[in-house]
Amino acid sequence: MPTQPKTFLTPEQYLEIERKAEYKSEYFGGEMFAMAGAREAHILIVGNVVSQIHSQVRSGPSRVYTSNMRVRVGATGLYTYPDVVVVCGEPRFLDEQRDTLLNPTLVVEVLSPTTEAYDRGRKFEHYRSLESLKEYLLIASERIGAELFTRQPSGQWLLTAATRPEETIELPSVACRVTLADLYEKVEFA
Repeated sequence: MPTQPKTFLTPEQYLEIERKAEYKSEYFGGEMFAMAGAREAHILIVGNVVSQIHSQVRSGPSRVYTSNMRVRVGATGLYTYPDVVVVCGEPRFLDEQRDTLLNPTLVVEVLSPTTEAYDRGRKFEHYRSLESLKEYLLIASERIGAELFTRQPSGQWLLTAATRPEETIELPSVACRVTLADLYEKVEFA
């Protein structure tokens, strides 16, 4: 039985569809990928991250964006929606719509069982090609734990991990720090 040929979209076609859509989709290699909803723990952690970082950078040059801000990775062609994005200095956008950021400084992804391998692997490969990206923070949603990858002057990435509520994650690229207790405030684990 013949299979239906895949229809590949240009980035422009994707953006035209995406900007009218009722739900978010990522784009890579000519294809759109619908994004799944999140569980309570994931949603609470994202809210806590935004709250903690925003309260510390609000009077400076940094801007904090929620998962509604799309990021384009120019070198690889990925269009994606990180859980939290921070840009320091003047944000650069793809066009006058100002809905596709080109120069994130910090990207935060909250890990779920269905996205963890992708967020740690292929997605991080995409993000690493962003010259503006200084830090990549991964936060577990099923246990207490965070991993911060910091770009070194040599281009290598340094991993710092924290697993106890009293531990602090330093985010020098955006001049702030967060404790795990604050990131997991009101989060209940099964």
